[in-house]
Amino acid sequence: MTILVFALVALAVCALLVLVHRWLWIRLVRDTTAPGGLPRRIGTGSIIALPLLSVAALTTGRAGAPFWLQQTVAWPGYLWLAVLLYLTLTMLVAEPIRALLLRRLAHRDPSGAVADRPEPVEVPAAAATSAVTVTAEQPVADDGPSRRRFVARAVGGAAAAVAVGTVGAGTYGVLRGPSVKRVQVPLAKLPRAAHGFRIAVVSDVHLGPVLGRAHTQRIVDTVNRTQPDLIAIVGDLVDGSVPDLGSAAEPLRRLAARHGSYFVTGNHEYFSGAQQWIDHVRELGLTPLENARRELPHFDLAGVNDVQGELEGKGPDFGAALGDRDRTRTAVLLAHQPVVIHDAVRHGVDLQLSGHTHGGQLWPGNYLAELANPTVAGLERYGDTQLYVSRGAGAWGPPVRVGAPSDITVVELASYQA
Repeated sequence: MTILVFALVALAVCALLVLVHRWLWIRLVRDTTAPGGLPRRIGTGSIIALPLLSVAALTTGRAGAPFWLQQTVAWPGYLWLAVLLYLTLTMLVAEPIRALLLRRLAHRDPSGAVADRPEPVEVPAAAATSAVTVTAEQPVADDGPSRRRFVARAVGGAAAAVAVGTVGAGTYGVLRGPSVKRVQVPLAKLPRAAHGFRIAVVSDVHLGPVLGRAHTQRIVDTVNRTQPDLIAIVGDLVDGSVPDLGSAAEPLRRLAARHGSYFVTGNHEYFSGAQQWIDHVRELGLTPLENARRELPHFDLAGVNDVQGELEGKGPDFGAALGDRDRTRTAVLLAHQPVVIHDAVRHGVDLQLSGHTHGGQLWPGNYLAELANPTVAGLERYGDTQLYVSRGAGAWGPPVRVGAPSDITVVELASYQA
């Protein structure tokens, strides 16, 4: 039954995408170009090739295709998904404008032509006959279609410029690297000696065919400049295998913090082979917390596996991570997905650090993210437990962020006794 529902949903999504692409072809290609011309052939070919590249970008990694092929299709395929989103939105906004302009054009000339009345012309008589002036009807070429095409080009061009500009700015924001966000979190049980303890929270880096070693280096440099006391990587570090992405992850070896660097799995680690990455980040100097806890000088640091691990029998185990601890000590929990906050509350966690949501990544995706997550971004309180959700340091799929800039958050713990 579940497979049938999934198949029906997938079929409905595919049908919708086909209809959207056909509508965009009509508005941006057919209505703006002359039949049979080179521009129309190029536009038609693009509207077929680009979605196929998007499908390839989404599937080649899971299918085990060579990494060079994944990289080849990733950039155009993923970027088209972002352009498609904003092109569709801008064209929906532009549609009533287009209709209004065409209505005004029709009002000026209800026939659809600018001039189609006959005009008197001079027609020469036969050579043997004396010249006489006769009246004949000679229709003037209808330039209504050319005016309608001009409207289509103006409206479509403006919409395309807005969409491409939005995606371009969002891509630049990702490739520039995450900014640093600072948040102070007061904790009731935190001792005075731990006041000002700084945790650099890094989530959702998503190393893969698009974001590679240079992106990792930017993140490492940014984190180290904050001089944190502890570094927490809270999942979705990678989208791929160690053989393909080991080199991209290598700069993590240079992360520096007085109390070390820690790692918990995200759902994408389980798509990529979680155990190989757990072993690899340990080689890079990070400490994986697999349903485990470390007693630091002034508080407990715990980590749980991502809920995706349940499919492999390695899901979150709050009892193993938190069950036998001293509850008079402050507990900070690393958990990739915010949805486990209610388990954290039941186990007396003071602060949970999460990612996963990307803050929505592409507006209006934040509204969809709100449907699946208790908190999409920022700090919120649930009973005696506080939850902080980072927007993430990278991007999944399109290397684009709109309305949800990437960040590395320095969480500063504050003691009420200070």
